[in-house]
Amino acid sequence: MEEPTPEPAYVDVDKGLTLACFVFLCLFLVVMIIRCAKVIMDPYSAIPTSTWEEQHLDD
Repeated sequence: MEEPTPEPAYVDVDKGLTLACFVFLCLFLVVMIIRCAKVIMDPYSAIPTSTWEEQHLDD
């Protein structure tokens, strides 16, 4: 007797989409954590210097 041919392995679309969204959210979270850490380490570098020059203290 011949053995039945194995069925091809299929990828569950819902599971793949969920995994892709989860990976995207994790990458986004890591990028935001790094960006926030840079702002916390040096907050004044995030502010453009043009705003400093516009403010005059004429008291």
